[in-house]
Amino acid sequence: MSTTRPYPPGVGPESGGPGASAAQAAVPAGQVRRLRLAGTRGAVARGRDFARQALHDWGWLPAANADQRAAAEDVLLVVSELVTNACLHAEGPEELRLRCTAKVLHLEVSDLGAGSPAPRTPHRPGRPGGHGMFIVQRLCLDWGVVRNSDGAGKTVWAELAAPS
Repeated sequence: MSTTRPYPPGVGPESGGPGASAAQAAVPAGQVRRLRLAGTRGAVARGRDFARQALHDWGWLPAANADQRAAAEDVLLVVSELVTNACLHAEGPEELRLRCTAKVLHLEVSDLGAGSPAPRTPHRPGRPGGHGMFIVQRLCLDWGVVRNSDGAGKTVWAELAAPS
């Protein structure tokens, strides 16, 4: 089930501040990836290619079975949707970040836009457009939006289960 919590789990005022959570600190070196997207062309394709390479490096790809393949495809689709939303509705993405633990892949797309993404309700499957956040909501364990402290922009984050 997805929510729009203002902070990823383990981060935020209730955890003692905006610093890294204990789960984040336990991630081995090399398990966090960042891609600067500000001012680049082809941001969606670049983000997807970057995520695909990270999944390969982390052992999600090549997939050994259908469940692993589906998990990797879900990650690539969510990356595509969040970067596309930043391109269409938020003056373009600034950065894509991926963090992998044994159980969860956490992804973030930061932008300078003022709006907040939300699934369209009611969802109308037969109509073009407006499906991005509905897809994110359906595929992710959780997702949300964190406003930048200086008031300029936000980070949209999502978490997906690691393949079994």
